[in-house]
Amino acid sequence: MENLISKAEIERDTAEMLIGNTFVGLLMTVFAFSGLVFFFESTTPAIQTQKTYVWGFVLVVVLARLTDALYWRFKLHGTQYNPTFPLFRFSIGLYVTGSLWALYSVLFYAHMTTIELAATMVVLSAMAGGAGTVLSPKKPLVTFYSTALLMPMSLCAIFHQQGDFYILGVLGIIFWFGIFSSAFRYHRFFINTLHLKASNNRLMEQMEVERTETQKINRLLVSTNEKLDSANANLESEVERRTAELFRLSNKDPLTNLLNRNGFLKLLNQQIQRTSTSDNSLALLFIDLDGFKQVNDSLGHKVGDIVLKEVARRLCAYCEEDHLGRWGGDEFVATIPYATVETAKTIACAIRNGITVPITAEDNHLSLDATIGIAICPEHANNALDLIQQADLTMYDRKRKQHGTVGVFNEALHDEIKRQQWLSESLKTAVTNGELCVFYQPIINVSTNQISSVEALLRWKCGDQFISPATFIPLAERGGLMPELGSWVLNRALIDLSHWQFDSKLCISVNVSVAQLLDDSFFKILDTALETTKIAPERLFLEITESVFASDTQLVVKQVQALVARGVKISIDDFGTGYSSLHRLQSMPFNFIKIDRSFVQNTSEESDTIIRATILMAKEFGCQTVAEGIETEQQRQHLSALGTDFLQGFYFAKPMPASHLSTWYNENK
Repeated sequence: MENLISKAEIERDTAEMLIGNTFVGLLMTVFAFSGLVFFFESTTPAIQTQKTYVWGFVLVVVLARLTDALYWRFKLHGTQYNPTFPLFRFSIGLYVTGSLWALYSVLFYAHMTTIELAATMVVLSAMAGGAGTVLSPKKPLVTFYSTALLMPMSLCAIFHQQGDFYILGVLGIIFWFGIFSSAFRYHRFFINTLHLKASNNRLMEQMEVERTETQKINRLLVSTNEKLDSANANLESEVERRTAELFRLSNKDPLTNLLNRNGFLKLLNQQIQRTSTSDNSLALLFIDLDGFKQVNDSLGHKVGDIVLKEVARRLCAYCEEDHLGRWGGDEFVATIPYATVETAKTIACAIRNGITVPITAEDNHLSLDATIGIAICPEHANNALDLIQQADLTMYDRKRKQHGTVGVFNEALHDEIKRQQWLSESLKTAVTNGELCVFYQPIINVSTNQISSVEALLRWKCGDQFISPATFIPLAERGGLMPELGSWVLNRALIDLSHWQFDSKLCISVNVSVAQLLDDSFFKILDTALETTKIAPERLFLEITESVFASDTQLVVKQVQALVARGVKISIDDFGTGYSSLHRLQSMPFNFIKIDRSFVQNTSEESDTIIRATILMAKEFGCQTVAEGIETEQQRQHLSALGTDFLQGFYFAKPMPASHLSTWYNENK
């Protein structure tokens, strides 16, 4: 059958099939590529940016191929046209598309999660399987496209260092062989079909016509090859230009035009090497904006972007532009070559002053500040990552203590941070390791001079060390452990209360954190504890600090009302030192106000005025007062005379274990 149909007719029919199916193939390419780029979260913003650029280039190629396909459909389809050029353009588009798939697989393989990797392999296999059928009329096309889709990812999986995805790579190569086998079978079927279709017409043609047509095709092929060589040269030049542009973009932050994290690390490594060679010093500043999150949340990202660009512009006034970088979000980094500690602190303070100048954005006048951590090379570290980490830790420590300040790294800070990290990790297992216990401190009724309740206080012994609550409670709050610790204290306190052979009216007071109060499982834990210990809800006082008022007020009020409905008593702890207001107190049902020890210890008239006002306000709200921090007889008499209902402090008893409380009770009842 080889002489029954000309090559031109084969190419024409090939063009009919290949270009006719272009639209579906382009649609699948866009959907598949978009899904892989945007459905999965990248490990870093830089990787996501690179993916987006590759995706954008894919869109450009798809639009070009779509334009060519539309031109073929509306201008050439149904006419006597030369299929060589449409096939040539189609082939170029397919080669570029396949190359982009291969580039995506190799460039981002190391940054894919397991699910993303599996999904990518499935998508590439599906695309390659479809191409094996659709592109079968052209062996080079199906060979290149299937190989470009499957082989790079499969080889990456096979040669992955950990070998976790070796089987995926093997399956990919096996699937690749299967596609080839099917594609060549389809190719033979396609050619045979064309021969059968044209057999009647070709039997009537003369040999001279065939020879003339063959010569014409040869001339066209020569011309096409020449143009292909020229196009390849232009394509190589364009690829080089695009590569250079991508390299530039991969090292720059698109919003501020400062160095991004990747670019800054390269710069810092170079500067550290030069510093080491010349025996000089280098200062690294880690700059975090204070108040930017509120701007972003309240005014939107558009205003936030304007602020970040203005801050970047101002930073350029204090150090060279190529020594600046945006580390991420509202964090910036800068290097100051040949700088001493004093020089670095001076420049950091100048940067702070520059940032505090109000910024106008979209008719909004905004005031920000900055907290800055400084690390010196080689005094503190001689490699990039350690230097950045030390400056970052210093910034974080300064922000924790006081926003809008400048700090310099030191070993004491490093040791303290390591201790904080060790305590944070140890606290996670403190319950299971049996390191926690509850101490109890009596609360005395002023009118009867008898114990009315006890406050449960959490204590932690980590190894041989007793860790102060002032140390581990903030760690628990930052680590999200307060719901777990609070539930443990609540259960332990109610169990101890149920075992004591005291007055049946003795109540127990347990502190409840904001996180615990707003936790979804809080009420289930509370109800279970009350039911299992058979403690009446009226004997349980829950102490809530004023910090709850800084949270969602409506939700807090709803939760407290649910507690009151159960019969549980509510106490406002550390009153007068936090967020309270008369409006909030009016909307919040409570039974006790605890006067903070700072007012009790202060013997000034101003403190007495605050105490009297608190007692008066408590009476107006129909609740009682508890004065904390009573340490002397004089303080006991004074607070009693002022009209407080209950007293608590070292004067009566220090916090003690449950076993000691029985002895104390029997001796003092």
